[in-house]
Amino acid sequence: MLREGGGKAGQDRQHKLGRLFARERIAQLLDKNAQFFEVGLWAAYKMYQQWGSIPAAGSVAGIGNVAGVPCMVIANDATVKAGAFFPQTAKKLIRAQRIAFECNLPIVYLVDSAGVFLPMQDEIFPDEDDFGRIFRNNSVISAAGIPQFAAIMGNCVAGGAYLPVLCDKILMTEGSGLYLAGPSLVKAAIGQVIEAEELGGAKMHAEISGTVDFFEKNDGACLKRLRSLIALLPEAEAAKHGSNESKAASGKKPDAVYDLISLDGHKPYDARDLLASIIDADSLDEYKADYGKTLVTTYARIGGRPVGIVASQRQQVRTKKEGIQMGGVIYADSADKAARFILDCNQTGLPIIFFQDVTGFMVGRDAEQSGIIRSGAKLVNAVSNSTVPKITVVVGGSFGAGNYALCGKAYDPRFILAWPNSRYAVMGAAQASDTVFSVLARARDRGDKKSTPEELEELRATVKKSYEEQTDIRYGAARGWVDAIIQPHETRDVLVRLLQYVSRPMPKARFHTGVMQV
Repeated sequence: MLREGGGKAGQDRQHKLGRLFARERIAQLLDKNAQFFEVGLWAAYKMYQQWGSIPAAGSVAGIGNVAGVPCMVIANDATVKAGAFFPQTAKKLIRAQRIAFECNLPIVYLVDSAGVFLPMQDEIFPDEDDFGRIFRNNSVISAAGIPQFAAIMGNCVAGGAYLPVLCDKILMTEGSGLYLAGPSLVKAAIGQVIEAEELGGAKMHAEISGTVDFFEKNDGACLKRLRSLIALLPEAEAAKHGSNESKAASGKKPDAVYDLISLDGHKPYDARDLLASIIDADSLDEYKADYGKTLVTTYARIGGRPVGIVASQRQQVRTKKEGIQMGGVIYADSADKAARFILDCNQTGLPIIFFQDVTGFMVGRDAEQSGIIRSGAKLVNAVSNSTVPKITVVVGGSFGAGNYALCGKAYDPRFILAWPNSRYAVMGAAQASDTVFSVLARARDRGDKKSTPEELEELRATVKKSYEEQTDIRYGAARGWVDAIIQPHETRDVLVRLLQYVSRPMPKARFHTGVMQV
């Protein structure tokens, strides 16, 4: 459903206009049989139901090879509200730009949008993570020397017109429109009556304003030209000589993970068994294996690439110093170990992969006396200041400060992925609903009317249902808290690809304006 955009009616409308819809355009742009790692598929899921369905926030974004070069491709989906920008559309595009910047990926924008969705302009227009940030990012990305290509293949209206003009190269198809104000608004503002083509058509911009670099007859010609231009990049030539990607296999079959994980997240498992289905066979070199056992820290290889791994240990463990420790909980010794491990990975330049299945930090008298706050702060500090690429995979629970300490979204992972069974919240649904229920019940009983036992039970059920809906990973994915929901058996293959992207050298920022249109 999410990949169908506005459905058959919207797709037929695009074809009637002589245009392809977003996913057809991407398929023609990418190399034959190229894999496409999609970012933000669940964006806006069930978020704007008063305005109808907004699948994938009316846009498609992801990474795929064009002429052998991995590129971030961002396409407006004109079958969804004419490609208009909702709040999550802007946030999705900004996230894609950030990934491209940090991974030094060329960006291709396939533009076909009516601009800001005006009924929600107050949530789209002004803030630092809203619409205007896109154009600021265009400028910064250009100044960093990262190529940006824009193809206008439909509407490009109002403030959105700045996006293509801030790119290195602009292509535009016949019948498309690029203007700050359309004919109706021009008439209302200055009384001028003018046809759309004369105001902002492709021929006008190619022959009179000089804004467009390449005038193309249709989508097919435009996408072919884009591929030709990307093939001129230096790394496209290098890509012709083939990939050096290792053919190493994992120790266990990828689908072995299904024997470990339960849907309710209550089944204990050894993190090493999970890693055996993901890392290269015989590549596990565990760091401080007998200390801080509720986190597993290890060096390993994935697809031949060396990495550091910090993984939640979900089975109960016994330590000589602390005795029995619960799985999925971070204790002081585990936090100390992981912090030191992260420092070492930064010292040697190893990317770090975090596997989250964590209920949080240990609490209680013994934990406080062990210095859990100090140790937790040390781990958070190490994650915050880490400069190597970080990738986070949520395989179960991601609760409370455990989310922070194991590189949640706020700690700048290059990519953050989740399995469909994942749960994401400040605490588990049972604990949270009991806490919220107690507060609400006391507040209600302080009023004039006392609650009956039946009313209180109904209130408890309502609170728990609401909280369970919010811990569902789709709720988080809709709001951009994770980049993609992946199937567990796909984890190794996805990580092999993402490690290729994050291992690219970051651009060196320097002060200059980048490419400007003249």
